[in-house]
Amino acid sequence: MENRDKKNKKASVKLATKSPHAAYFLPMLESFAAREGLNDVIKNRVVKSCDLLDAHVPLFPNDFRKEHDISWALAKFGSLRAEELETQEDVLAIAGRIISMRSFGKVAFFHIMDQTGRIQCYVSRENMEDANYAIVKKLDVGDIVGVSGHLFRTKTNELTISCRQVKLITRSMRPLPEKYHGLTDMETRYRQRYVDLIVTPRAREIFIKRSLIVRTFRRFMEEHGFMEVETPIMQPLAGGAAAKPFKTHHNALDLPLYLRIAPELYLKRLLVGGFEKVFELNRSFRNEGIDTRHNPEFTMCEFYWAYATFEDLMNYTEELFAHLAQVVCGSPLVSYQGEMIDLTPGHWKRISFYDALTQIGGHAPSFYNDHAKVRDYIRSRGEKTADNESLPKLQAKLFDLDVESKLIQPHFVYHYPTEISPLSRRNDKHPELTDRFELFITGRELSNAFSELNDPVDQRLRFEDQVRERLSGDEEAHEMDHDYLRALEYGMPPAAGQGVGIDRLVMLLTDSPSIREVILFPLLRPEL
Repeated sequence: MENRDKKNKKASVKLATKSPHAAYFLPMLESFAAREGLNDVIKNRVVKSCDLLDAHVPLFPNDFRKEHDISWALAKFGSLRAEELETQEDVLAIAGRIISMRSFGKVAFFHIMDQTGRIQCYVSRENMEDANYAIVKKLDVGDIVGVSGHLFRTKTNELTISCRQVKLITRSMRPLPEKYHGLTDMETRYRQRYVDLIVTPRAREIFIKRSLIVRTFRRFMEEHGFMEVETPIMQPLAGGAAAKPFKTHHNALDLPLYLRIAPELYLKRLLVGGFEKVFELNRSFRNEGIDTRHNPEFTMCEFYWAYATFEDLMNYTEELFAHLAQVVCGSPLVSYQGEMIDLTPGHWKRISFYDALTQIGGHAPSFYNDHAKVRDYIRSRGEKTADNESLPKLQAKLFDLDVESKLIQPHFVYHYPTEISPLSRRNDKHPELTDRFELFITGRELSNAFSELNDPVDQRLRFEDQVRERLSGDEEAHEMDHDYLRALEYGMPPAAGQGVGIDRLVMLLTDSPSIREVILFPLLRPEL
């Protein structure tokens, strides 16, 4: 407590300037000093800022109009030779952040970067007014500027803007990380994503690709006749998946609410209402742990297709993933952490849940059907199990331990036990199994799908089983959803539904080992 009080005390700040504008910056500097420590680099930036204000140069104007992207200039003029550029009359008006700067007496070179690319700029005291050149001498790496001028090529043949005017648009009060090292601490990268995006080209590339993946996913769904819809994020019951929810409260209605763990039950209500092909790109929330594959807030796409089966969804998924890989990576062959993943349709493996336990996990039916043996084996692997935990749940844990991590190439694992699939349709020949599959690639689940249970009586009985499990302490078990049962009683057509984890899909297509790499602002503990 004493250390925190010391941090919160205002620190004495001295600046090497007598500018009347210095007082304006003192609250910021005192905060720097108390929270992070104040260094000479920041002090020097403030002194320069005071000099600019003394010269009546605003630090944060809003009167520069950007007319061209850097990518446009590179595409239009990048192939022209030096002599061809001399004949061009185009005057560029480009804005961007200074990411490097070199000064040589009466000339200076700096690179600016916008969302589309980077380009070099050249300023000379001979080519611009003295007042404008004086402004350039006060600029720092990190400042956002607008430049106007013509293109030429330097002696090293680099395409460069010869600036006739440079306008300060936004003053950067903090220095960027040193360019050769950037942000090396992973938590700092995630916490200060705004800096990470400036200094880490790979980070920008990931999120540009993420946008392309989502856009391509949406277009693929629409081109195949699916209609995009929106369903509630705050729900009176947490349903649609086995997970612990986040709970909140609506004051006006005095009503407890849950952040959705899945949109499934609302989307299936739409099938009852007559929409036959629907999808939602949605944010969902699960009050679970955080690791390289899990973030409490995540993105997925759920879609439902009337008069289709889970086998139809297998074929559809192969086509969807191959299309995404082709658009984003240029090929259905995707490199992930040194492994080539083949997403070509027809090359995907299909294996039943119990065959996977034997053929991949190495466990004979006589073992995985013995409750005591499976329970003791799981405990020997360091996993917790209750004495009364059902055999199908133990088998699912056995699968997680000994099968999942080995499924590197695409595998559809199908016919899961009915007990662990409370919303899935029973298999007609083997009612103890469901017509459900999970998709595994690179040793992790990317999708869950099944032929939907549309028998309201069977669904009610399964909800009752879930309620009993909930009463016995399983916080992830479903609650009884009477309105959903009422919807089924009006009649839902036979259908198949699927959820695809967008974050894990982006991990695959961007070769990212952690989910935090592909979420702009992952959940972190607050800074002390």
